[in-house]
Amino acid sequence: MKRVILFASLTLLSLGAFAAEPSSSPPKAKVFIIAPKNHATVSNPVTVRFGLEGMSIAPAGTQLANSGHHHLLIDTPLPALDREIPSDLNHLHFGRAQTETEITLAPGEHTLQLLLGDHEHLPHDPPVYSKVIRIRVANAAPEKAAQAAPKEGRQPSPPDAAVYFVYPTKGESIYPNSTIRFGLRNMGVAPAGIAKPNTGHHHLFIDVDTPPLDQPLPSDLNHIHFGNGQTEKKITLSPGKHTLQLVLADERHIPHDPPVISERIEVFVKNVRKRSRKR
Repeated sequence: MKRVILFASLTLLSLGAFAAEPSSSPPKAKVFIIAPKNHATVSNPVTVRFGLEGMSIAPAGTQLANSGHHHLLIDTPLPALDREIPSDLNHLHFGRAQTETEITLAPGEHTLQLLLGDHEHLPHDPPVYSKVIRIRVANAAPEKAAQAAPKEGRQPSPPDAAVYFVYPTKGESIYPNSTIRFGLRNMGVAPAGIAKPNTGHHHLFIDVDTPPLDQPLPSDLNHIHFGNGQTEKKITLSPGKHTLQLVLADERHIPHDPPVISERIEVFVKNVRKRSRKR
């Protein structure tokens, strides 16, 4: 009997070593969205500013009392508050202690909510989260839509131009937080709005079909524009299978003629288990 009791005690201690313990939050701690305001009508890109009272901001991985970092929930309810906050296109982590961000949303109604997480992305005890706000993203203004329409047709692409993934490759297993790197051959990269022959900027499509290639590309959480000329991006994906595809587009976000488009690749995102906490 003593051996059974001892084994049970050791088992409970072992389980305790792996259990995640939420950080405590002080009384009257409050997180809130400064902008946009509830029921505001906005246009893309949407600037979201975070507010926090009664606590301080600290990057993920930095364990400080009465501190945490922001997580923005888009069009999704609060997740379970006794486990790690999900990280995907609807749950955006700001582990570098950011207090604002720019997001691009499809025209229409959307909800936004903030949830503070500790150094391990766990909600505090008690949890610190904001009220849900509702916003409406307007369609592009008529004059802007007119400017986006082709003035002289689609821009030509040179022979043998190709866009491709440097990382990851087709069928590769990747971590939930991975840097996607873009490759381009026989063309140059130029920011959106800059008209130069044989150039364009990257667009990353996640888990969607290829859109029409004779008009401006969509811009939302699944169609990500890199109008500053970026050639890589760290993204967060949920565990499981995902598809990725790259399309190059001109200064007006219109694919070239012929289009410069990558193969749609499938990748597998690992379900990474959190390490046990050292005691």
